[in-house]
Amino acid sequence: MAARQPRFNRDLLVDTTPMPPDIPAVDELGASSAPLMSAAYFIGARCRAYNDDYMVCKTDAGGRGELDCLKEGRKVTRCAASVIADIRNNCLEEFRRHWSCLDNNNHQLWQCRLLEKPLNACVFQSLGLEKTIPGAPAHEVPVHLRKKQIFADNPHAT
Repeated sequence: MAARQPRFNRDLLVDTTPMPPDIPAVDELGASSAPLMSAAYFIGARCRAYNDDYMVCKTDAGGRGELDCLKEGRKVTRCAASVIADIRNNCLEEFRRHWSCLDNNNHQLWQCRLLEKPLNACVFQSLGLEKTIPGAPAHEVPVHLRKKQIFADNPHAT
């Protein structure tokens, strides 16, 4: 048994160090994990070039990517924020239903396929962004388009 009692800090920790002046300011996304997961494939579709630039910068930085790649990271955040805003402006109800389902089902995508289909259709129709899963075999039906979700509580709901 440990000799000292655990201590918990419930205060909000804020880093007051100002950003360097050459780094552009960007607001936080303001979304929790469920909306981000719901929009992840659409963010990936629109922001791929920014994500790739950021990852190349981090790879080339030799372990100092957090400092050397702030500009690229801010571009990724700005792009993701624009995707979230566009989805909210054009497909709010479908988006809210899908991320609420994810939030209520422990982020298990297969539990929310029924609500994912209208979201995918709305985003494609409104924004022209299509959900594609990187690395999925070309000769197989993508998992989000399969008629039966074998691990879902209601596997035949489509």
